[in-house]
Amino acid sequence: MTLSLVSPDDIRSAFSQAMSDMYRQEVPQYGTLLELVGAINRRAMDADPRLAARLHADDETARLDIERHGAIRVGTAEELATLRRVFALMGMFPVGYYDLSPAGVPVHSTAFRPIDEASLKRNPFRIFTSLLRLELIEDDTLRRQAAAILSKRDIFTPGARELIELGEHQGGFDHEQAGRFVAEILETFRWHRDATVDHDTYRALHDAHRLVADVVCFRGPHINHLTPRTLDIDAAQAAMPDYGITPKAVIEGPPRRRVPILLRQTSFKALEEPIRFAGAEGGTHTARFGEIEQRGAALTPKGRQRYDELLARSRQAPAATDNLAHQRQLGDIFANFPDDEETLRRDQLAYFRYRLSKSGRERLAAGEPAPREAEALISEGWVEATPITYEDFLPVSAAGIFQSNLGDARPRAYAGESSRSAFELALGRPVYDEFELYARWQNDSWERVRQQLGL
Repeated sequence: MTLSLVSPDDIRSAFSQAMSDMYRQEVPQYGTLLELVGAINRRAMDADPRLAARLHADDETARLDIERHGAIRVGTAEELATLRRVFALMGMFPVGYYDLSPAGVPVHSTAFRPIDEASLKRNPFRIFTSLLRLELIEDDTLRRQAAAILSKRDIFTPGARELIELGEHQGGFDHEQAGRFVAEILETFRWHRDATVDHDTYRALHDAHRLVADVVCFRGPHINHLTPRTLDIDAAQAAMPDYGITPKAVIEGPPRRRVPILLRQTSFKALEEPIRFAGAEGGTHTARFGEIEQRGAALTPKGRQRYDELLARSRQAPAATDNLAHQRQLGDIFANFPDDEETLRRDQLAYFRYRLSKSGRERLAAGEPAPREAEALISEGWVEATPITYEDFLPVSAAGIFQSNLGDARPRAYAGESSRSAFELALGRPVYDEFELYARWQNDSWERVRQQLGL
């Protein structure tokens, strides 16, 4: 009898919904964020019919309500490699390498997400996954102690490990197995208020870096935030106090633009939550917070280099006192970064998706010969170009969110060097290059146009 397997896209959707339901119970303000973002998105589409039409044409309207990203931190290579196997069964793969140590966060990371366009349209669930860099703990004794603590835990249930093996052997799961898989894996991400160490050990690791304590001192890598996507993050930031939420001081990422680029994020600060240390002593821990994101166009290497140069210049300027001043200051610095789609496309600063326009389809059906040059196809209205949405993360934004939410106002950079090779060795495979993925999508869209036109 042939096994009827559930699509990895369906498993990913079930898992992301289960994660969202769990986090909503654990952190009630997350539910408030979802209400806020839903209201802002409806208002944005009502106010801009062109935006709504484009989202609908790009099949992004349906994904908007379910779109989330989460973040977790693990402590060992084995934990990271096993998560890679878990996410592969959900159709999620490691994209990009992020070293946050220069910004004072002792981790390096990747983003597990779908890598083909059809799967992203179904559910673009992402998990930003960080591996603790124990070598950055300066105290030898503390570093060895942290390693010893991590070596004694298993962040996966026996049922999860059994199902991972089964799914890999079968090439997936049937419906009943998929349901059990989601339930078992969810336990890895659940909040545990009981620390695995005593107060003194927790304090020593916390003093080394509070993220070290967060990774080492608990049974598993509790999800530390889930992030819905908004169409207007400035409106969301302004509305947060009306919903009883105090936002962080400034929105992370590029300034507000006519053509949004890359990623912008805001959040509320991490919650101070009661925990119990080994030995039953009580205390508190801060790790979990709420975040909102707005996604824009994916930049090419050329565009990203220009963005990074301007961002570096902005970081040399005096810190702004509030978000309005911060955005004004950023806007002045980014004034020479093109803010119209035609220039971004012509100067190859951003990736675009191409398709026959309604006029192009009608003219093709009428037998009218199409121009053979790409620019003529666009300028004469045969083909329309729309920016490809950025599906990944910004290292500076990720580090900034961690620092601001955890109260680290003046982080120090670590002296250790970036180590992509060490991360990929721990992961068990190379990470995908995000630029190659975007370039492939852009090229594939042109190829479909050429085939439709018979060129």
